[in-house]
Amino acid sequence: MTLDEIRTYCRNLKGSREDFPFGSETLVLKIGSKMFALIPLDAKDLSINLKGDPFLNEEWRTQFNAVKPGYHMNKAHWNTVDPNDDIPDEIVYRMIDHSYQLVFESLPKTEKTSILDRSI
Repeated sequence: MTLDEIRTYCRNLKGSREDFPFGSETLVLKIGSKMFALIPLDAKDLSINLKGDPFLNEEWRTQFNAVKPGYHMNKAHWNTVDPNDDIPDEIVYRMIDHSYQLVFESLPKTEKTSILDRSI
């Protein structure tokens, strides 16, 4: 899995956008005003921080060496995933979808409505 594949997948999620609020070395993917993924661009190896339900986060950490508690994030609610380790691409995509959905559900109603009303 490559950075371009992850970026393309995330950009195709309705209402998602890229941002660099922490500087040029960290790509932040947002839905509305909130982050659902962070990718350090200056790291030697590709990784992605994703939000998740604490129970699922713990399950994924147990199942895959590629999943660790979120680096520089709330350890219960965020995981850092090495997509080129022992985790299938489809699971990484499922984790991205889960993060996106969790964040979307936490948005204020006006933001949700605005996102849903946009054409694809």
